[in-house]
Parts: sequence; structure tokens; C-alpha cells
Amino acid sequence: MKSFFKYLLASVLGVLLAGLIMFFIIIGGIGAMVSSQDQPVKVKAHTILHIKLDQPIMDRSNNSPFDNFDFASFVPTNQLGLNDILNNIKKAKTDPNIDGIYLDLTFIPTGIATIEEIRNALIDFKESEKFIVSYSDTYTQASYYIASVSDKIYLNPEGLLTFVGLRSEIMFFKETLKKLGVEPQIIRHGKFKSAVEPFMYTKMSEANRLQVMTYMGSIWDQMLKGISEERKMTIDQLNELANKLALNNAQSAVDKGLVDELKYKDEILTELASLTDKKDSDKLESISLSKYTKVPNTKRKSLEKDKIAVIYASGNVIMGEGQEGTIGSDRISRAIRKARKDSSVKAIVFRVNSGGGSALASEVIWREVKLAQEIKPVIASLGDVAASGGYYIVAPAQKIIASPNTITGSIGVFGVLFNGKELLNKKLGVYVDVVKTNNFADMGTFTRRLTAQEREVIQLSIEDIYSTFISHVAEGRNMTTEEVDEIGQGRVWSGANALENGLIDDFGGLDDAIKIAAEAANIEKYRTVNYPKLKDPIEQLLEDFQGNVRVSILKNELGDEYKYYNAVQNLKNLQGIQARIPYEVEIY
Repeated sequence: MKSFFKYLLASVLGVLLAGLIMFFIIIGGIGAMVSSQDQPVKVKAHTILHIKLDQPIMDRSNNSPFDNFDFASFVPTNQLGLNDILNNIKKAKTDPNIDGIYLDLTFIPTGIATIEEIRNALIDFKESEKFIVSYSDTYTQASYYIASVSDKIYLNPEGLLTFVGLRSEIMFFKETLKKLGVEPQIIRHGKFKSAVEPFMYTKMSEANRLQVMTYMGSIWDQMLKGISEERKMTIDQLNELANKLALNNAQSAVDKGLVDELKYKDEILTELASLTDKKDSDKLESISLSKYTKVPNTKRKSLEKDKIAVIYASGNVIMGEGQEGTIGSDRISRAIRKARKDSSVKAIVFRVNSGGGSALASEVIWREVKLAQEIKPVIASLGDVAASGGYYIVAPAQKIIASPNTITGSIGVFGVLFNGKELLNKKLGVYVDVVKTNNFADMGTFTRRLTAQEREVIQLSIEDIYSTFISHVAEGRNMTTEEVDEIGQGRVWSGANALENGLIDDFGGLDDAIKIAAEAANIEKYRTVNYPKLKDPIEQLLEDFQGNVRVSILKNELGDEYKYYNAVQNLKNLQGIQARIPYEVEIY
């Protein structure tokens, strides 16, 4: 028996030691691959920049190896941020080795304001008189919107161009909760604050329907305007195509003037070879966006003393530290404070891409933005979404810049608690007894309904936070609280609507916001620095190995459906009273 345990212990230790060695081998291998990705790349003459936007696009590239790691092939996938994509297009404009751009487009999993910024960068690229050629087996409306700037638009002969207009679909859970025996207890301010409507109704309220139609119509109008200008068609003609379902096959897209020709991929490669003075497609030189990022920029500015700090805030607004992909009140506040106290930072650009979240976390960040604005210019740059808490935190900015397609506004507050007494008692046969030292010690518990007094206290808190919210906006936008309340009440607006009602100052992207910041600070020579600082890839790898491995595997397995899993996980952050947009917006 003694011998048995000796061999058992030796076997266990052997397995543990082998596992530890394997762990370090994997870490070392991934680290080596990550390091190899940082080597400079040279571009040959007559090269094409190959743009394929088939990965989610964040505002900036992330250094985390596991965020961009494909565990199926065991190699990094180089998921680029909008900052690198825009820089690459700008760099290619003056790069003598880049002859043109090939847009290889299908479904683009990103927001319409991000698409607008990329599209504008491509329009600027065309000033170089270099070519842009677009091809797809199937164009979505979003991918076609980008493709419309091309000199030539090609489509697979058996492909399809979807052109039917935009729609909004919202799921309602009132009857589901009723069947489960769960009662939603909803407290809100703002007739348009529709985040809680899925728990209250079985269809949209008229107020919600009005706001959705307003901002959705504004986004569609912007897309039609852009396509109209590039394809030399009227907006009425484009709407007629959508209303009559006229693009029912590939040939109809050519006949109606949205596509230039139908071609197969091999024919596109042959044409690209011809455009770059190559005799056949085998000699074609192309470079991907990820590789082109590593090409040194010969036009890079010298190391200037004066700096503009670009502070990136993306994701749900939450209390605490958070991480890349969330707006943690501590992490973002610390970044703003650091930029404020750095005398070499002459202005701040606050880039926000968020549907909001915790009202308290928003207040914490708002305070730091206000303090910064008091001593140096703060210019807010709004991404795809900067609504509710995402708008709250930019309210003190000197100027607010957004895309016409940005989703913003949603100035309102809500709270929701669930009473599961019927579910527990009648459906599951579970009963809960409680002992408490004071009358309201179990306030907000899942096991009973709120009393009238408790609901009144929460409602007063909601009203107080809403009053603070509109006061902040009124102060920052030089409006009265009555004027803010008129366009508030939780109502969601497009960027185009927001320019009309005074919630933003002008249209533009991140680059435009940086230029405005430089003018406001009265500086001509400067360099940009990014906050919060991203961790070194190897440090990041060691820090969050386990968590990001799990996320990467889930993303790989779930594909497009990962967003639903992520949405459920985000419910865990619904702590306290929320200033949050009611839904996520995707344009196809």
C-alpha cells in the first residue's frame, strides 16, 4: 500500500510538472508569435492595399494577444482598431509604392458611424487620383455604402446586393415574465426612456416608435445622400429601388446603376494586375491592413513637445477599474486626470463609444471632464453610439463632434427590479423566510414586491439623478434645463438630429476632433498620445491568460451569436440606477 501511494504521488507530481512546463511553452510560443508580428514591413513598388473589413472594429487596436487570437489555427488574427485603419488609408494616400485600394467587402460587423469615418477617409484618399476598386460576392447595405465611393464596383454574377431600407426589431418579454411568474418593477423618468419597455409591453409605445423612426430615417437619408452623390442618382430613384424590391438578382444591380459590372474573383485579380502594370495576376502585389500598419510612415511628424491627449472610452459605463472594452469609472477618470495635470498636454480629445450604463459611474467621469475643461480645451468625439451615460460624460466638453449617423441623446434615467415571488412559490415550490433588524433591510430583494414607500423613495432618486443629468447638459451646452428636458425625456437622436437640436456642434470624425483641439489650444506643431495606456502584449498575455482564452474560444464557437451571449453577461453590470440606451443598433 505504501508503494502504491508513493507511485500515485509521483504520477500526480509528474502530471502537474508536465502541465506547468506545457503552460510556459505555450506562453513562450504565443509570445514569440506576438513579437514576430511587430517586425517592420517593407512595401514593394506597384502594391495594392487590400482592405477587408470582416472583423469587429473597435475605436483603437488592442494589445491583448488573446483578443485577436484564433485558437482554431493557433495564430493571431490582428483585429485592427479604427485608429489604425484611418492611419493606414491616410498613409497609403502619399505612399509612392501604393497604386490603389482593393475593397474586398462582405458583411462588416461594426457601427454605421465607424463606416462613415472609413468612407470619408476613402473619399479623401481619392484626391491622390489612385484607384479604388470594390468587389463582393454579396453586398449588404452597409458594405455597399462604403463601396459606393469606388471608381468601379463589381459583383459576383450569382451574387446579390441587398437594398431594402432599414428596419428596427425589438423583442418584448412581458408575457414571458408573466408565464415565469416574475414581475418587473420599473421606475423611470422620460416618456422616451424605452430601455424598460420590453418588460412592460408587447409592442413599442407610440413615443418609442416615433423616436426610432426619426433617427433611423435620418441615418437612411445620410446613406442615400452619399450613394446618390457617388452614383449620380437621385434619392427618389434610390428609394424607389428599395420600395419596389427592384434589386432581385445580380444583373438588376447593374441594370439599375448601382454596380458597374458582374465579374468573378479571378477576373477582378486580372484587372487589378492590369491596373498595377502586371502582366498576370500571379505577379500581383498586395498588402493587408494589418501588415501595412507595420510599414513605417515616412511622413511621421517629429517628436514635438506639445501633446494632444486622445482618451478612448468604449463600452458599458461601470463603477470601478474596468478594462479595455468597458468604461470603468476609476480607469477613465485616472486617464483624464493624468492628461489634465500634464503641462505638456495642451488639449484633450475624449473619444466616446458607449450606450451608457451606471449613472453614478457617469457622474464620477463627468466630474473629471469638467475639471479638465476648466484648464484646457476638451473636445468630445462621438463614435457609433454616445448616448445616455455615454452623452452624460461628454456634456462639459468645449465642443462635441459626431457623425451624422452617430446614435446619441437618450437623456433619461431608469431603474428596474424583479419580483420573483410567484416564480419561487408557485412555479418552483421554493419559499424564503427573512429575519431583519430594520423595516427596509430587505428592500429590493428578488423575493417580494416593493412597497409603495420603497417605490416612492426610488422614484425620488430617479428624479434627482435626471435633474442632475439635464443640469449638467444645460451647463455644458449653454441651454436652459427646460430646453434640455424638451429634447431629453430619454429620447434617442441621430447625429444629424443632434446638430439641429444643439446636442452636438459639428460633424466630423476623430481626426477632425484632433484638429479642432489643436486650434482651440492655439498650437500648430504637436503629437498625439493615447490614454488609457495599453499594457505591453506580453504583460497582458500573462495577466489575463485564463479569462481571454475562454472568451476567444467562445467567440470562435459562437461566431456572430457571441454578441447575444455578451449582452446577457452585461446584465451583471446593471447595478444601481442606469443611464443607458435601450438597445444596440446594427446596420446591415
